[in-house]
This record gives sequence, structure tokens and C-alpha cells, in this order.
Amino acid sequence: MFKGSIPALVTPFRGGKVDESAYSQLIERQIAAGSHALVPCGTTGESATLSHDEHRRSVELCVEIVAGRVPVIAGAGSNSTLEAIGLVDHAKKIGADAALTVCPYYNRPGQQGLINHFLAIADAVEMPLVLYNVPSRTVVDLEPETLGVLSKHPNIIGIKDATGDVGRVAWHRQLCEKNFCLLSGDDTTSIGFSAMGGAGCISVTANVAPIPMAAMHNAVLDGNFAEAARINQTLQRLHRALFLESSPAPTKFALAELGLIDPEVRSPILEMMSDAAKQEIRTAMEEAGVTS
Repeated sequence: MFKGSIPALVTPFRGGKVDESAYSQLIERQIAAGSHALVPCGTTGESATLSHDEHRRSVELCVEIVAGRVPVIAGAGSNSTLEAIGLVDHAKKIGADAALTVCPYYNRPGQQGLINHFLAIADAVEMPLVLYNVPSRTVVDLEPETLGVLSKHPNIIGIKDATGDVGRVAWHRQLCEKNFCLLSGDDTTSIGFSAMGGAGCISVTANVAPIPMAAMHNAVLDGNFAEAARINQTLQRLHRALFLESSPAPTKFALAELGLIDPEVRSPILEMMSDAAKQEIRTAMEEAGVTS
């Protein structure tokens, strides 16, 4: 259902509030660049520090601006099952194409707890769900066998796998339903992920470099892995540079360098970065050919 380069959009702020004008411009830039779908209010969108009203408004604005030109996978995760259900229900009501819902963080549920959490959401709202496994942030791991169980629910249609372990793709393919959508959540390994059977990447790098990221994933979808690897080589430094400081501060700095947004982030993420990190990001952008 979903494929290619899918930016996990940053949420721009100005003066402590969501900058809707800049947000609109970021969305139009992504569509013009050929991005295959968009994710508003994921973790890169600082969903953890958005108010509920800001979260809902940002998703709604994204859906309105996109107007059906590309799919919208709305960030709708929480460590509270009831809160996640509410966010998914809102995403459905305002016309998003799917919802992205993360493993509950902090609570540290076991595998049966994860099954119960995601099945409760899937049973409550009839909407396509993409699960999000990012153990480095949630401190819980959605194991392949658990995903296989969850994939049998008709509303659970895919996963964003941010483990960086491309070997999992083969297990997911073996254990999950036939058409289950496998998306990488790790730019540095996304080509390998696709080569193993993945369909694309929900990407941080695509915020900054949407044109080459779309081109790279188009090459992958065409089976031209040599061309994809060539493009990725120009992006590899940027993949890493965008995590030199706590995300999404480096990504917002890069977008501010392009004159697209204010670099403001929300506490406890810090806007300030070392001069060395800033220079590395600039160098990586140059290497990737990002000028606008």
C-alpha cells in the first residue's frame, strides 16, 4: 500500500507555536520533490511535546494541504492505549490514509502487552495501521513473532522498523501476512532493507534532501540497486549528520540553513548545537547537493 521515500515531517515552530505557514511550504516542497507519502506528527515531528490540540491540528492541516495528491500516514502513537485510540480515530475522521502508532514507551510492556495494545487500537477504529518499532527510544522491542500475530488483523497492514537490523526483513516476510507492508525507519540501512523485501523508508533525511531521496527510492522500486547505491553514497554523510545532536534539532538546523523554517525546537530538545556539528551538517548538505 505504501512505498518509496516517505518523509517523517518536522513540525516547525515560531515563538513557541506551530508555524502553519512554514509547515504548508514544507509539505508543498515534499510533494514537488516527488516524495511518495507523508507522515505528520511522528517522533521527528516532536509529537511527544505537542499538545493534543496542536497534534490534531497539524495532522488535519497536512491532510488539507495534500488534498489527496499523496497518501498521509498520520502519527497517532501513545504509551496510553486509550490516547492512541483517540488519535487514530481523529486521523480517520479528518481523512488520513493510515495511522502510524508506536510501541508504548516508558511502560515497558511485554510481548503480550504489545499484542493487547495494538489489537485494542485495531479493534476500536477501522483504519489501516502501520506499527512503529523503535527500541532505542521505547526500550521495548516488537519481536518478529509478535508482529506475525498482529499482522493477521485486517487493520494492521504494515510496520516501520527502526531497529536498523535488515536481517529482520526476511523474518517479517516469513512470519507476516503475504501483503504486509514493510517500511524501514532507518535511512542508513534503507537500501539493504528494501533489497531484503522492504517497500521503502519513513525517513528523516528526506526532510532535508527530498529530491535525491525520492530518486534513490524510485531506483530501488525499479530494481536498479546500483543507481540507488550511487545516490545513497552522496547522502550517507547527511544520514549520520542529522543525528549528531538530539533529533530533530539537526534537521531543523539544516532546514533553517535553507531558509525554510526557524530552527526552534521544543524543550527538552535543545536548539543550540556545537559549531563542529553545524559545520558537519553544512558539509553533508553540500555533498548531497542540497541547495534548496
